[in-house]
Amino acid sequence: MAKLTLAQLERHLFAAADILRGTMDAAEYKDYIFGLLFLKRINDEFEAARKRIVKAELTKGKSPEDAAAVAERSPAYTAQGVIFVPAEARWERVLGGVAKINDDFLQPAFQALMAEKSNGKLKGLFDHITFSRIGGGGGTSSSADLADKRLKALIQHFDGLDLRGENFEFPDMIGAAYEYLIKEFADSAGSKGGEFYTPRAVVRMMVELARPQPGMRIYDPCVGSGGMLIHAKEYIDEHGGDSRDLDFGGQDANSGSWVMATMNLLFHGVKSFELHTGDTLTTPLHTDGSGRLQTFDLVLSNPPFSMDYDKALIGDEGIADRMPHGATSERGKADLMFLQHMLSMVRDSGRDGTVISVMPHGVLFRGSTEQEIRTKLLDADLVEAVIGLAPNLFYGTGIPACVLVLRAPGKKSPERRGRVLFINADREFHKESAQNVLLPEHVEKIVSTFHAFKDVPDFARVVSRDELAANDDNLNIRRYVDNTPPPEPQDVRAHLTGGVPRVEIEAKKSLLDSYGLGLGDLFADGGGEYVDFLPEPERPDAARLAELAKPREAALWSGFERWWAAEAEQIAGLVPVYGDDRTDGERRAQLVRVRADLLETFREHLERVGLLDHYALAGSIVGWWQAARYELMALAGNGFGGVVDGWVEMVETMLLPERDPRTGGGRKRSGAERRQAYDHKVVAAIVPEFLEELAAADARKAELDARWKAAQAAEAAATGGDADGDSDADADADAAPAEPLLSAADLAKLKRDRTKANAAVKALEDDFWPLDSDGQSKVLGLDAGQDQGEGQQTLGDQLPRLHRARAALDEAGEREAVLGVLRDDLAAKLTGHVVRRRRELVAAYGVWDGKYAVSLREIEARRAEAADRLERMLKELGYAG
Repeated sequence: MAKLTLAQLERHLFAAADILRGTMDAAEYKDYIFGLLFLKRINDEFEAARKRIVKAELTKGKSPEDAAAVAERSPAYTAQGVIFVPAEARWERVLGGVAKINDDFLQPAFQALMAEKSNGKLKGLFDHITFSRIGGGGGTSSSADLADKRLKALIQHFDGLDLRGENFEFPDMIGAAYEYLIKEFADSAGSKGGEFYTPRAVVRMMVELARPQPGMRIYDPCVGSGGMLIHAKEYIDEHGGDSRDLDFGGQDANSGSWVMATMNLLFHGVKSFELHTGDTLTTPLHTDGSGRLQTFDLVLSNPPFSMDYDKALIGDEGIADRMPHGATSERGKADLMFLQHMLSMVRDSGRDGTVISVMPHGVLFRGSTEQEIRTKLLDADLVEAVIGLAPNLFYGTGIPACVLVLRAPGKKSPERRGRVLFINADREFHKESAQNVLLPEHVEKIVSTFHAFKDVPDFARVVSRDELAANDDNLNIRRYVDNTPPPEPQDVRAHLTGGVPRVEIEAKKSLLDSYGLGLGDLFADGGGEYVDFLPEPERPDAARLAELAKPREAALWSGFERWWAAEAEQIAGLVPVYGDDRTDGERRAQLVRVRADLLETFREHLERVGLLDHYALAGSIVGWWQAARYELMALAGNGFGGVVDGWVEMVETMLLPERDPRTGGGRKRSGAERRQAYDHKVVAAIVPEFLEELAAADARKAELDARWKAAQAAEAAATGGDADGDSDADADADAAPAEPLLSAADLAKLKRDRTKANAAVKALEDDFWPLDSDGQSKVLGLDAGQDQGEGQQTLGDQLPRLHRARAALDEAGEREAVLGVLRDDLAAKLTGHVVRRRRELVAAYGVWDGKYAVSLREIEARRAEAADRLERMLKELGYAG
C-alpha cells in the first residue's frame, strides 16, 4: 500500500469539519478539530515509540513485563522527542467512549496530557475547549446525547487514519496539512479569519525580505496561527540552513490563536519556542528573570489594524521603556504603539535587529502625535523601507496596507543610512473572486527590488532624509513613487487626417522588441512622424498578431524543452536507489541544491530569448516549485513508483463512495465528482487512451442527445404540443418544425442508438472504476468499515482499468509519468505568462486601432457619401426635386 499522501490527508481533515459544519461557526469548531487531530497524532507517534522502546529493552535481555514497565515512563519518550501520553489520554480509551464522552473521556484525556510534567509546553493548552458545546449547549439531556453522537462520529473519523510520520509520503506532511486546515478555517470564518491568519503569499514575501538565518531568535507579538514563525523556519530549510537551532517567541491576546500556534510549531517539529496568551501592549510576557524584555534578532508581525488601547494599562514606565518615541491617541491608533514595542524587542540584538510589520496606510501620513513619532523614527534612522501593497489582500478588510521594514539603532548597512526605499506595489496582484492575491512573480519583484535598494521607474525610489523632512515626514508612498498610468495620448493631427504617431509606437518598443517586431510588421512606414495602417486585408487582427508572435514564442518553448532535457536528471537524482544510505537531512540538503540550481538555470536559459522578463520567469519557476515541492519531497523519499502510487490512491479516494462520518454509510459519487477524478494529472499520464475514448463516447452521446431533442421538438410542433408532450395553446400550429419529422422506424433506431451511446459511456467509466457502490466494495474486497487500500483489489479476475494501467508501468514508465507531469505543470505556469504577454501585444495594437483607424476626414467623407445616397434615393422616390 502506498504511503498516505498530502491530498488524502487534507481531504480527510476537511471531511472532519463537515461533521460539525452547520452546528456552529468555523471560528468555534476549529478548536475541536485541532484538538482531536493533535490527540490522534501524538497517540500514533507515542504507540510507534512504545513499540521501539519495548523492542530495545527486550534486546537488552529484559523480560516482557520489565520492558513494558520502561515503556510507561516518560524519560524514554523525551529522549526520542516524542510527547508522553499518560494512560487517561490513550486513544484506545477515548475511542471506547459511548456516553458522556466529553466528561468521562475527552476532558480527562486533555487534563492528563497537560498535567504530565514532561509536557510543559502543553500546560493550559486545552483549558478553553469544552466538547459538550458540540451538542448545542443548554445542558439538556437531548443536547448531551447529540454531543455524544457527534463526538463519537468525529473520533471514529480520526481513527480511520494512521498519523505516524513513517506512514507519510514525506516527513513534514502533518505540518503541511495543518497549515492547509488553518487556511480552510480562515476562508470559512470570513472577516474573523483575519484574527489568526495572514495570507501565506504576504507572509512569504515578508520572510524573503528578512532572509532569516540559522540560530536566530524570532518573535511575533501578534502570533495568530504562527505562520510567520513557520515560514521563517521553512525559508531556512529551503536555503540549506539548519532550522533546528531557531528559537521562537510569540504572544497573542486570543487564547484560540495561542493554541493554534502552539500546535502548528509542534506539528512542524519545532523544539525551542515560548508562546504566551495576553495583551502584548499592556503586558508583554517575554521577559527575563529580572523583568527585562527579552531580545530577539527578527520580528515579523501583522498586528490588528487601528485598534483601541489603554495608556493607563501600559503605564508611564512601560511607555517610557518600550514606546520612547511617543504615545498615540488611544482611540483606534495602536498601530505605532505596536511598532515601537517591536523595536524595543530588537534594540539590543547582536544581529540585524530587524522589524518587518504589516501596517495600515494611515500610519504613513496621519498628523499629530503620529507625525511626531514618524519624525523621531526617521531622525534615529530606523526606517529602511516602506512597501505599499494592493487592496483586498487580507481577510476582514479591503483597504490597502503597507509593510514597514525597520532596523534597530545602528543596524542599517552603511550604504542605506540616511535613506528610505519606497516601493509602490499596489498594482502587483492577481484578482480572484473574493480576494486579491500575490503571485510568485509579484513577490519576486518586490523582494528583489528591496534587496537591490535602487530606483525602479514607476515602482521604487530611494529617498533622502532631507527630502522626507521637506515633506513634513509624510510617508505617503505616492508622494515619492506615483505609479498612476499616464493619460492615453491623443494626437489631434492623427485624429483629423489619419496615421499613427511614431512616438506612440516607440513608447512600446520594449514590447515589440520582445517579439522581434518592427514597424513594418504592423504599419506602412513612410519615414515621417506618422505611419499608416496597412491595407484592410493585411491589417493585423488578434489572429494575425498571434501568428507574428509565434516565432519568438516558439524560441521560448524550444529553450524550455532544452532546459528541461538538461535539468530533468537533477530531479531524477532525488530518487533513492538500492543501498541508498542518505539520511533525511542529506535528502533535504539535496532538494535544496536542486531547487537553487533549477531556479537559477531556468531564468538564465529563458531570459536570453527576450520574450518574458526576469519577474515573469522567476514567478513561473518559483510558483511551480511551491506547488510541486511536496511531490518532490515524496519523490526523494519514495521514488517514482511511490509518487505514482500516491496519485493513484488519490484518484481512488475521489471515486470511492463518500462515507458519512455521522452514520458510517456511503454516498455514491456524482457524475461531476467522477469527472473531476478523471481530471487528475495521473490519469492523463498513465492511461490517456481512456480519456480519448471517453471524450469520443461523450461526443457521440451528445450528438445523439441533440438529435433526439430535435426530433422530440419536431414531433411536438407537428402535434401542437411541446417537446415533453404537453400541449401549448399559444403555439403556432402552422410553424414549420426546425427538423423534419422522423419516421417511426427512424425514431426507434435513434432511441436505440442513444441508449447504446449512453451505455458505452457507462461501460467505459465502469471499466475504469466500477460505478455501483456495491461494486466498489467488491473491487476492493472491503466491507463498509474497512480502510481503503486493504484487501485484494479485484472484481472477479478483472482489475479496474486504473489499476491495470498502474500495474503495466515498469520503472521507466513510472519515471516518464512523474517527470512528464512535473514538466507539464511547469509548462502550464509558463503558458500563463506567455498568454498574458501576447495579450499585451494585442491590447497595444487595439488601442492604436481604436484611436486612429478612422480619421475625422474619413468620417466626414463617409457622412457625405451617405447623405448623397440618401438624396438620390429621395429623388428616385419623388420626395426631392
